[in-house]
Amino acid sequence: MIAESPLISSRVWAVGALCRAVADALDARFNPVAVRGEISGFSRAVSGHCYFSIKDANGQIRCAMFKRAASMLDFSPKDGELVELRGRLGVYEARGDLQLVVESMRRAGQGALFEQFLKLKAQLEGEGLFDPAHKRSLPLMPRGIGVVTSLGAAAWHDVVTALQRRVPHIPVLLAPAAVQGAGAAPALVQALQQLYAQTELHDPLATQPVDVILLVRGGGSMEDLWSFNDEQLARTMAASPVPIICGVGHETDFTIADFVADVRAPTPTAAAELASQPLQVWRDMLDSLRDRLDSAVHRHLDRQAQRLDTLSSRLGRPSSRMADHRLLLGRLAQQLQFGRTHAVREHRQTLLRLAERLPQVAHRELQQRRERLARSQLRLDLLDPRLVLERGYAWLTAEDGQAINTVQQLYPGQALVATLADGDAAVTVAGQPRSQ
Repeated sequence: MIAESPLISSRVWAVGALCRAVADALDARFNPVAVRGEISGFSRAVSGHCYFSIKDANGQIRCAMFKRAASMLDFSPKDGELVELRGRLGVYEARGDLQLVVESMRRAGQGALFEQFLKLKAQLEGEGLFDPAHKRSLPLMPRGIGVVTSLGAAAWHDVVTALQRRVPHIPVLLAPAAVQGAGAAPALVQALQQLYAQTELHDPLATQPVDVILLVRGGGSMEDLWSFNDEQLARTMAASPVPIICGVGHETDFTIADFVADVRAPTPTAAAELASQPLQVWRDMLDSLRDRLDSAVHRHLDRQAQRLDTLSSRLGRPSSRMADHRLLLGRLAQQLQFGRTHAVREHRQTLLRLAERLPQVAHRELQQRRERLARSQLRLDLLDPRLVLERGYAWLTAEDGQAINTVQQLYPGQALVATLADGDAAVTVAGQPRSQ
């Protein structure tokens, strides 16, 4: 048996596809990456982009720093200068070169802090605190938004401005804390715990429940942002009962808090926008649902047409069967197209019939009530004492108005009032009354 050549059995790559695959592998394995070395061959193009190499005694890597990142440099890089770079490692496909796209650069001297950062990052990542499986989705309609930042910081103003513009009806709860300095990390932990107490998990009867928390501050150096690389803060964030959005620093700044948070935002304003869906979004969603409803008939027709094509191809396309299916498809199309219209028309006709019957029913009901009233009036009239008086009877009362019903109530000389049909008359008892 002849063995198959490995070159024949293995996959044959297109050059560009292989470059992209290598770039994806580098991105998954290394990025974001930090590197320290000397600048070599530094140049700044007219466009503002910078190109150079970073090297040491054992190797070098080509680097590109685009205009946006280069504009944030606080010094002018020079060949031979020892610097620390942060960026993303990839492949420049046009030349097939390994390339580091630099997102930030600084003179060397903060290496110890960065080593602490990498060590803590590796430890927490190994414990699963950064696991994407633990990341929670943001609520679409939060009942309350918690914010942890410094009260006097520009980040607080940016967040409030964005939330007032997008969701002015949602309450915002600020838990102020220092965001820089020796005591900032414990203050951030305490502020988060204060907001946790406002969540439904800890207090189901909270008057202003918090459903999402923003942890924000503006940009700065690694030392300025160091409180967000605190281990206790990371573990407190991981224990949050609600999703946390971290918007610390600029887009190129990364802290441990960014990796622990459920969602990382490039800026505080972006964090506020991620936590708030403006009213227009819901209107657009309703419009989309309406469009989907309107096109449902057409999609169903398309599916039926495709099914008909499939059946026709299986049957060898006999003309008679095709004609039958076309007629059926036409009837289905008419039923689906005008079904809603017919239903609306039937409901409208029903309402019109009810409207026509309403005056007749009301008139009949009124007539019946009038007849019942007349019968009641007749019975009431029959009970009128005056009808009895008109037949020759009289109504006797004593001077105090008490009715005389029996002869035992009478005595000689007693003054009475006799009420007849046409008036009253004074009478006097002449003799001793006698009972029958």
